[in-house]
Amino acid sequence: MASEFKIEVSSRIKRLPPYLFGRLNALKLEKRRQDIDIIDLGMGNPMDGAPKIVVDKLCEAAQDPRNHGYSVSKGIYNLRREMALKYERKWNVTLDPDTEVLACIGSKEGFSHMCLAMLGAGDTAIVADPAFPIHIYSVALAGANVITVPLGNDQKFLDTIGYVCEHLYPKPKLLILNYPHNPTAMTVDSGFFETVVDLAGRFSIAVIHDFAYGETTFDGYKPPSFLTAEGAKEVGMEFTTMSKPYGMAGFRIGFAAGNKKMLDALATVKGYYDYGIFQPIQIASIIAMRHCEEAIAEQNAKYQARRDVVCEGLKRIGWEVDVPRASMFVWTRFPQEHSKGKGSIDFAMELLENANVVISPGRAFGENGENYMRISLVENENRLRQAIRNIGRYVQGKEVAGSRRKNA
Repeated sequence: MASEFKIEVSSRIKRLPPYLFGRLNALKLEKRRQDIDIIDLGMGNPMDGAPKIVVDKLCEAAQDPRNHGYSVSKGIYNLRREMALKYERKWNVTLDPDTEVLACIGSKEGFSHMCLAMLGAGDTAIVADPAFPIHIYSVALAGANVITVPLGNDQKFLDTIGYVCEHLYPKPKLLILNYPHNPTAMTVDSGFFETVVDLAGRFSIAVIHDFAYGETTFDGYKPPSFLTAEGAKEVGMEFTTMSKPYGMAGFRIGFAAGNKKMLDALATVKGYYDYGIFQPIQIASIIAMRHCEEAIAEQNAKYQARRDVVCEGLKRIGWEVDVPRASMFVWTRFPQEHSKGKGSIDFAMELLENANVVISPGRAFGENGENYMRISLVENENRLRQAIRNIGRYVQGKEVAGSRRKNA
């Protein structure tokens, strides 16, 4: 009986492709088990830590038994009010904390459940290529279809989306945008989202904007929030996160803001799935938004210095790079002679195997990411210099010494 029994997973799981980072992660683990020092620049995982005032408040709140029970799935009122105040202060956007702000277990969870709330079988979402994987696969997990268009930040890009909306039947239901962009760090300027709102109104397509890197910026650049555009709350919503600006990635807390109907739908889904975020994390997040603006500036200065180290190093070894003005990534095109004609996934494997450096292959983010790599600015400047030196030595045909990890 047991040998004949077969487990059948759902069709939504079968629709997902093999995890493209799986091979990289397996090799990284193998080398670390050998105590080889791997410089991991693959994941956008902040490593500098949250501000002390936030950690202290988290510890204090965790000592109070009143915070140990279930919270509310949409976030406590004071937290939602603080995010509304932040939108008013930073982007001059007025939000009702009761109906237009909702806390998520990280923006990734919120994004996935928003797609589940908005999409179903037969529906279609438009996503740029390349894209952060969840922007595509949360649509697939909701049972809907994805139409990709080449990534852009200009009128040509929006005209392409308009053409798809006009000629596709049934009409696309959702447009997913992300600026500053992951993985490419592409940005937009004021005025872009006004055109997006106009397009959404003309074609009755709802908009989700991922604004995760809206506060991780350099050289004086200030990214516009989607919600600053007139009429934006009538056609869509936006996700933000505590992960990047405050170094709170592991805390898992983010926010949805904007269209009331979309947030009501998200709240309904979340009401069935979870009992809210651990309340001390919510309380600590209030403190972060009230008192840590200087900490954001200090963290951005670190990322900017790391960005400069990486961009200068890449240019020296002959890789193409546009210096990003936001995000915690550098998006770079490598010469084909360096990869010996291999695609980005196989080349990334070679760099891990032979240069002891992990970087993300562009192909993992879509077809248009091929021949590119994404480098995360998560290590200190000395480690980043070493990573670029290792890559440079390998592509020049020189041996890279494998060092042992410290405190292994």
